[in-house]
Amino acid sequence: MKTSSLTLHPPRSPRVRLGGYTILPRLLDKARAEAVDATGEYKFNSTLDSLFFGFTGIDAAVFLEEAKTGKSDGEILLWIQKSAPLKHSALEIIQWSAWTERFALTDIGSRDWFTGEIRRLCPERSDIETVFDYLDVDDFVTFGGKA
Repeated sequence: MKTSSLTLHPPRSPRVRLGGYTILPRLLDKARAEAVDATGEYKFNSTLDSLFFGFTGIDAAVFLEEAKTGKSDGEILLWIQKSAPLKHSALEIIQWSAWTERFALTDIGSRDWFTGEIRRLCPERSDIETVFDYLDVDDFVTFGGKA
């Protein structure tokens, strides 16, 4: 199984797509790292991951077991297309992925946390608006970048 330690570098950006799905390549990176206990600060089956699981109807534990088999990204995608309880058209996947790219926290507590994180990571920036924006910056800064 090809695995990579998420203690050495971050998982792929949630913007990267596989089969039209956002989140999926990042989820695969975390699942593969989880399989070898190398997730570092990352968490498999996070709130973001649950968006993918909810959309496809795939159980997180079943997904993790499939990721442990050593299949490539393409092979996992074929498995998803065949096995996902909730089937979606290409257009529905595109629409869902577009929605996830614009997903922002809306409740007060979450917005307060988000604002605090932006202050910590890059207080001079005003362009960090979505969860994907935050994750990209957080990954970059965590591994030595300057936002």
